[in-house]
Amino acid sequence: MTPAQLGFRMPAEWEPHDATWIAWPHHREDWPGKFAPIPWVYAEIVRILSAHENVAIVVGDRDTRRRAASILDQAGANLTRVQFLRADTDRVWLRDSGPTFVVRDGDVKEAETDGESIGPVALVDWKFNAWAKYDNYLKDKHLPRRIAKKLGLTCWAPRAEINTVPRRVVLEGGAIDVNGKGTLLTTEECLLSDVQARNPGLGREGIERVFADNLGVTNVIWLGRGINGDDTHGHVDDLARFVDAKTVVTVVEPDAADPNHEPLEDNLRRLKEARDQDGQPLRVVALPMPAPVIFEGERLPASYANFYIANGVVIVPTFNDPADRLALNILAELFPDREVVGVHCVDLVLGLGTLHCLSQQQPAAPSGGPPAS
Repeated sequence: MTPAQLGFRMPAEWEPHDATWIAWPHHREDWPGKFAPIPWVYAEIVRILSAHENVAIVVGDRDTRRRAASILDQAGANLTRVQFLRADTDRVWLRDSGPTFVVRDGDVKEAETDGESIGPVALVDWKFNAWAKYDNYLKDKHLPRRIAKKLGLTCWAPRAEINTVPRRVVLEGGAIDVNGKGTLLTTEECLLSDVQARNPGLGREGIERVFADNLGVTNVIWLGRGINGDDTHGHVDDLARFVDAKTVVTVVEPDAADPNHEPLEDNLRRLKEARDQDGQPLRVVALPMPAPVIFEGERLPASYANFYIANGVVIVPTFNDPADRLALNILAELFPDREVVGVHCVDLVLGLGTLHCLSQQQPAAPSGGPPAS
């Protein structure tokens, strides 16, 4: 039986967490010549998160764990809320290489399938192939199973029939965003393009069926293209994000000469025309883009949409830009019950990702009844 048949759904990011998962940085090639400050950026992230919820950190060996614990202690993190999992990784972008957690609402008595008892929280293990671009992912692809074993949770590995052959479904967490009620955001560039094609031959209907079966999604909103500099070829978590069940923030670029202007205008139009799972229009809020962040002639994927929502706090990437304050103020108004905190990401974004890319939420078991909006 599929997760959806058993009553599972992907919860919204603002629903209660048991923990946030990250992996301690070690792949120096992601930050060429600028790796030294990266562990301290991670320490600041953990310091903020550990004031509000547990943080689970994947480390490759005992020495890395010891160094990480020392840096976290110096940075003032709450180490009583930090735990470590020993597992080898190629890179540290857990939004994409980690699992997608799903939950069952209402009666949280255990379900059963094929003789196996399944609790109210489980996880989905998508096939990871490093964004159909890189070849260093053979360690990363095993991480969801390691996390499932650590937590004692049921784990599904979705398959879809492509040209009459059942195949593992390739998907990264940064390619999707949900409101927890049945609506999902994604992009055509990421999931339907022939460039960096994740599931060649599956098509729009097949992808939507995968979302329905495994995430309980009944309504998919397709945006167009991603931001300039995004090596994932169109991840939605740099573009548009749900902030409540009916509200989406989306980045915009007013400068017509900027290559982001046209695709972001198209995405804004699509969102204004979109409907949620109940056929109702969305509230769409514009979020600015920072000025281009350039390193050695390469534009990096700097975006305020790459924020992360945790228990009691929202952490937002900042870029030493006048628009930092505007973005923080917009998000603070949209999250009145959470602290909104900026984290300096000019160094971090050299790795081609920031706060949402590196994190993965582990939801708490629902207490019963439908989720709050």
